[in-house]
Amino acid sequence: MKGILPIIQGNDTIAQAQSGTGKTGAFTISTLQVIDPASSNIQALILSPTRELSLQIAFVIHSIGEFQGINIHACVGGTVVREDIKKLKQGGIQVIVGTPGRVHDMMKKGIFKTDYLRLFVLDEADEMLDKGFKA
Repeated sequence: MKGILPIIQGNDTIAQAQSGTGKTGAFTISTLQVIDPASSNIQALILSPTRELSLQIAFVIHSIGEFQGINIHACVGGTVVREDIKKLKQGGIQVIVGTPGRVHDMMKKGIFKTDYLRLFVLDEADEMLDKGFKA
């Protein structure tokens, strides 16, 4: 949890700790603190190596931020691309949680723009670098 304040203050932060120590909680809480609920722009991008982990993170953010009015979308492989496109074009999404492949696809198509990002989180960066970001 020592990582929350540096993230909120806008500092680049690297957190390394054993499983079950609260890393996801730290960047989730930080994300919710950094997001402006009044803005309908995408303000945070969280990348993780697997669909399952992305969905889990999206669930945690949704559960904690439910009463803040924050809109989250999981942009992951193994789902219908048209649904991602539809959801992102509708707007109002403030946090994207996804896998590198699907997020990159949405960026290449011009559907997801990073113009208003306030926070970028790379979860399990070591694993993604091992995979070459081909999740």
